[in-house]
Amino acid sequence: MNVLFVLTSHKKLGNTDEKTGFWIEEFASPYYLLSDAGADITLASPKGGQPPVDPKSELPESQTDATRRLQEDSMIHEKLSQTKKLSEVDASHYDAIFYPGGHGPLWDLANDEDSIRLIESFYNSGKPVAAVCHAPSVLLHAKTSEGAPLVQGRDVTGFTNTEEIAVGLENVVPFLLEDELKSKGGHYRSADEWAAFAIKDGLLITGQNPASSEAVTEILLKELGLVKA
Repeated sequence: MNVLFVLTSHKKLGNTDEKTGFWIEEFASPYYLLSDAGADITLASPKGGQPPVDPKSELPESQTDATRRLQEDSMIHEKLSQTKKLSEVDASHYDAIFYPGGHGPLWDLANDEDSIRLIESFYNSGKPVAAVCHAPSVLLHAKTSEGAPLVQGRDVTGFTNTEEIAVGLENVVPFLLEDELKSKGGHYRSADEWAAFAIKDGLLITGQNPASSEAVTEILLKELGLVKA
């Protein structure tokens, strides 16, 4: 079973002097859950090479068993340093696609033509498309084979407006994900702030926030017929 992980290449947090990137836990937990269950995982990003890490996800309070495992895993560090360019990825080689979050995807992957092409190819080929936290932004401009927004009429979730306000970035991000998913016709669903929440509608699997990465992956594991080791 081959799964494609797509990571952001964007490292600047809007007009601030702060950095962003992908959220470590949202990568580490899904990666190990899938890998331990037997999936062969390929990493890709818009620019290829080492994707930037959101420094806030490296803080002690953001660490989990999965992130601590990653810290000691030299093989995954090498793999991260050599992500493939999205433009060189062939969707036909994979059985599912997964997008970890972090704020980075709001600036690059949400509008990346190669990413949109891949999502549409996976979806229209009957393959699962999974994303967590801010990563459901990658679905905003993808369309069905009939030309409708991919999220239209679908139950979806992602980082809530109130969670964005809670982290003080509502005026820094290019858009509020909850609002944009609704504007594309998505049936937006959410749980309490910071609670784990994941939802599946057809081939789309989305998670609300960092706490939801494992829940998203559990759904994807079932979709792929994989059992955790």
